Amino acid sequence: MTATTERPWLSSYADGVPTDIEPVTGSLVDLLDDAVRAHKRRVALEFFGRTTTYAELGEQVERAARGLQRLGVEAGDRVAIILPNCPQHVVAFYAVLRLGAIVVEHNPLYTPRELRHQFEDHGAKVAIAWDKVYDSLDEFPEDVAPEHIVAVDLTEAMPLGTRLALKLPVPRAREARERITAAPSARKVFPWRKLVDERRLSKRHPRPVVGDTAALQYTSGTTGSPKGAVLSHGNLRANAAQGRAWVPGLRVGQEVFYGVLPLFHAYGLTLNLTFALSIGARLVLFPTFDLDLVVAAAKKSPPTFLPAVPPIYDALARAAERGRVDVSRIRFAISGAMALPVATVERWEAATGGLLVEGYGMTETSPVALGNPIGPTRRPGTVGVPFPSTEARVVDPDDPSVDRPIGEAGELLLRGPQVFQGYWRRPDETAETLLPDGWVRTGDLVVMEADGFVTVVDRKKELIITGGFNVAPSEVEDVLRRHPAVADAAVVGLPRSSGGEEVAAAVVLREEDGATPEEIREFSRDLLAAYKVPRRVIVVDELPRSLIGKVLRREVRDRLQAALGK
Repeated sequence: MTATTERPWLSSYADGVPTDIEPVTGSLVDLLDDAVRAHKRRVALEFFGRTTTYAELGEQVERAARGLQRLGVEAGDRVAIILPNCPQHVVAFYAVLRLGAIVVEHNPLYTPRELRHQFEDHGAKVAIAWDKVYDSLDEFPEDVAPEHIVAVDLTEAMPLGTRLALKLPVPRAREARERITAAPSARKVFPWRKLVDERRLSKRHPRPVVGDTAALQYTSGTTGSPKGAVLSHGNLRANAAQGRAWVPGLRVGQEVFYGVLPLFHAYGLTLNLTFALSIGARLVLFPTFDLDLVVAAAKKSPPTFLPAVPPIYDALARAAERGRVDVSRIRFAISGAMALPVATVERWEAATGGLLVEGYGMTETSPVALGNPIGPTRRPGTVGVPFPSTEARVVDPDDPSVDRPIGEAGELLLRGPQVFQGYWRRPDETAETLLPDGWVRTGDLVVMEADGFVTVVDRKKELIITGGFNVAPSEVEDVLRRHPAVADAAVVGLPRSSGGEEVAAAVVLREEDGATPEEIREFSRDLLAAYKVPRRVIVVDELPRSLIGKVLRREVRDRLQAALGK
């Protein structure tokens, strides 16, 4: 075993953190059942002030599972969930799993084109979708579209007063109900409330086991082509257990998690849908991060545990400095999905008196694999050390069998119970990323110090991380080239002071005055989710290329930064 696999980082663990977790034996359904039995009367979910107890959550899951069974959902079937954060999302997630079926999470802000690509790949027969966006599926051909759509009205999970105060969702929900009533019989659409009006699923119905597939999480991976990462019940449950072990001092049944991360994202899924419920926490859900909503919720249910991304910490710290919100009860703050600026750490810790630590992961590791210790050994500016039961190596990017010396940059490899099973129906790409001995290639170039702390120095892959989401440059470039005035395009990420990157594009026009940057951005809005649309479009005469004609994105990035004065 080389120096990088001997786990020198164990000495940096916070007091009470084990070197390994117990092997996982149960499914995520067992995880929820254990939480329901242990915390029946405690609040599991809070949404705009309305609460759901653990007993009520368990009841709704069993009823929804029965409703899905009546729609023909069987073990191994894929069921698409296209929802923002809401109680129905949590119920749907566990109801699908209860049947032994597979959850496929989708961003509800995706365009029909983006959704269709994923539906063509996974072939879900049922979709559970927000009533504002489910009609995006109407644009699918019959051989791609789901047989049944369950339309979810978010306002039904809110208190009546909140529903009446909202300006847009109520009329839109009314329109959605009218569309559902008038929906053609060829594609059966009906409201969520009918699904949970069913009787409970039979207790004799077979349950999933630890090795069964629980979810397909679509990711651009290390190659930039979106594909479904296959995550088993064991993968996701192990990562929840690793997270629980990593945080000494957790108060079972007393923590208040704020669900500001989207549940359809791997980070939000694990921290909120599995980890939070595994310790009987109160999960306060937000459809999107809105500072006013968070400020209002904090007056009733002050958060104690906040998993988020750097821009959210920055916004909350600034609000706390102005006296708008009290964040002093947040005992645990864990940042991920993008680089955490040291300035944000300093601002947060000055405002709260608590620690803000950074972690690291990827969809293929369910997703968390490294974290800064929650204690005095943490090291701002690094992504920390490997989790319990996790091994790490730093290798030659061109030959992963060759380890790099301590302190020298190389590609990070990871191995542990949270490592995924492969990509859905993509054996070649699985073989490129998941090595035969269980190591997963991250595509990130890092330096590991002698004590095991890891610093990310570059990405071998060309993904852009914006707002915690991965953007594949090639996907955005393909859309830009569809504009009749665009001859060529190169897309890169430019750094933001608050952490992460913004999407920027250099375009070559067919004619000098063929289109304005804003016209090109407007064109892309119809084909891309909002976070993928380039924030900056710069017109250039030509793109820098290698001798074999490949666009040199690093040079494009340098030129755009120079042009924008960054």
